[in-house]
Amino acid sequence: MNIAMDWEWLTEFLRGMVKPAAATAVILLAAMLSYYQKLKLEGEMIYAIVRAFIQLSVIGFVLQFIFNQTNSCWIILPYLFMVSVAGYTAGQRAKHVPHGKYIAGASILVGTTLTMFLLVLLNVFPFTPQYIIPVAGMMVGNAMTVTGVTMKRLRDDIRAQMNLVETALALGATPRQATLQQVKRSLVIALSPVIDNTKTVGLISLPGAMTGLIMGGASPVEAIQLQIVVMNMLIGASTMSSIMSTYFCWPNFFTNAYQLETKVFSTE
Repeated sequence: MNIAMDWEWLTEFLRGMVKPAAATAVILLAAMLSYYQKLKLEGEMIYAIVRAFIQLSVIGFVLQFIFNQTNSCWIILPYLFMVSVAGYTAGQRAKHVPHGKYIAGASILVGTTLTMFLLVLLNVFPFTPQYIIPVAGMMVGNAMTVTGVTMKRLRDDIRAQMNLVETALALGATPRQATLQQVKRSLVIALSPVIDNTKTVGLISLPGAMTGLIMGGASPVEAIQLQIVVMNMLIGASTMSSIMSTYFCWPNFFTNAYQLETKVFSTE
């Protein structure tokens, strides 16, 4: 009897994977098209879907375990793990920024933590794993993309306009004053997709959180209410994280004598 109960979870899991397995027909179709078009992407497609299957399956079991815990550590540890991975990924995008991975990680941590703290304080979400971990994942993912773009664009813009920045510094401007236009441009470029997505939400496509709720049986009105909260928090977390990254970048772009750190801008 005990043995049967021990393996019941596996039977339940395999039964639930029938539809996901059937959906791989779409991947096989895409792989066939890639083969006939000689794109040589079919191997990468199959690898990607197998990897996604393994990752999501493992994460599913891990989350099921975490959701049954009551200690707050089981909320904080996964959150810090997500921030660490996001910081590393965003830092890879801005690979020419010194200490880019640490800057990105710190920026994402500050932006998402402040946003989450405000949402919990206002009683928008309860401080439980079922709410905090999925919400934090959405915020961290968006903040990662925006922060990486901001850091890369800021460094590239300063490099392209080094003469203007150096002239401003020679005239007595502070690093912040000398790079104000570059900072504004990098932030606008990085945040524009998030803002545009919010403008068109529900008109072009239904967002993931809203779709998941509706497919799970929730009423469309309830799904809309949650999605509005999600869009608000994504803009808030992304904006704070990207702005923080510009502040954290400045010490690495300039010397203590308020001169450009030329070695940072010597490579393409």
